[in-house]
Amino acid sequence: MSRSLYKGPYVDEKLMKKIAGKKPGEGGVINTWARGSVIAPEMVGFTFGVHNGKVHTPVLVAEEMVGHKLGEFSPTKKFHRHGGKMQKELEQKKKEAEITAAKAAKTTATKK
Repeated sequence: MSRSLYKGPYVDEKLMKKIAGKKPGEGGVINTWARGSVIAPEMVGFTFGVHNGKVHTPVLVAEEMVGHKLGEFSPTKKFHRHGGKMQKELEQKKKEAEITAAKAAKTTATKK
């Protein structure tokens, strides 16, 4: 749900102070915990380290990101993989294909 129009977008004041007077690209990564802060046009070109609960994920702000929140570009959950029998079979086939490709490359290298 968006904020009401009379309130305007939420932009963290501390974050705006950190980028005030700086040029985009200089100063390195600006670490922040303000995931709910909306990306303003003044932030374009800066790299923010958005905290995901564990580490600061570097986010380079582009023109298309204006209006979105910083937290959208720093996922908080890590996808490992889906499990099951079918997934194991696919991984086994992939591993076998890598082994055969390595053997083929080894035999062509010894023939030369």
